[in-house]
Amino acid sequence: MKTPPGLQALIDDGVIDHVLRPLKSGKEAAVYVVRSGDEVRCAKVYKDMAQRSFQQRVQYQEGRKVRGSREARAIGKASKYGRKQQETAWKNTEVEALYQLRAAGVRVPEPFGYFHGVLVMELVTDAEGFSAPRLGEVELGAEQAREYHRVLVRQVVLMLCCGLIHGDLSAYNVLVGPDGPVVIDFPQVVSAGGNNAARTMLLRDVNNLTASLGRWAPELLDTWYGEEMWALFEAGALRPDTELTGEFTPDEGAVDLDSVRHAINDAREEALIRQQGREAAAEDGN
Repeated sequence: MKTPPGLQALIDDGVIDHVLRPLKSGKEAAVYVVRSGDEVRCAKVYKDMAQRSFQQRVQYQEGRKVRGSREARAIGKASKYGRKQQETAWKNTEVEALYQLRAAGVRVPEPFGYFHGVLVMELVTDAEGFSAPRLGEVELGAEQAREYHRVLVRQVVLMLCCGLIHGDLSAYNVLVGPDGPVVIDFPQVVSAGGNNAARTMLLRDVNNLTASLGRWAPELLDTWYGEEMWALFEAGALRPDTELTGEFTPDEGAVDLDSVRHAINDAREEALIRQQGREAAAEDGN
């Protein structure tokens, strides 16, 4: 195929040899399957975001560290230079998160470097060597759904122990490899200790996964892993090997329990509606 402009510099520098095919394209990036020597990898080319999307990302960026006082001031003023710096920081965030999470044992694609604004990383494949499907695209049995849920909850715990929250986790940001689920797409990763919306985003992540996998194993819908792990995290008691139960009893005197339950159920229903919409769209396209 014709080399996309964003990848020509990598070919010129010998980082990759050639582009094999496009893998996917979204609002924030386009991903291509590329060859580098004897290895087949993927290259994520980040798109420059419009002002509207830039504003929508403010809640995710709260608590992120910025290199340099000048950059921090410019970002705070939302000047042209500041927006450019924040775009750069937004793209760098995923790269840094992948290296950190991979080192912590989280099931994420292995990164191979960041060149000219392009992230080169492992291509996650299925047992036959084809690009792995998303979790939201596969049929599961009840036992497999429970096992995937267990594995994914553990990944969320490991991320939280690193001080990070995915921020947009769902069955469509998880690939199913031969050894189980792999979590992808981290440009919106949230600082667990520095973002006021961290708890809300963590609960949304866990509940999105629970809602999707609960289609195959309905008993999962009665679990409270997000609330349990956040309470342990706040208390400084969450460890990578902490065994969770999925049970949680909130302090009814300190919180509006009905509102909490409604918010969680809303998140689960929203995930199901989004998934049904994707399935309907796929059927219309056939």
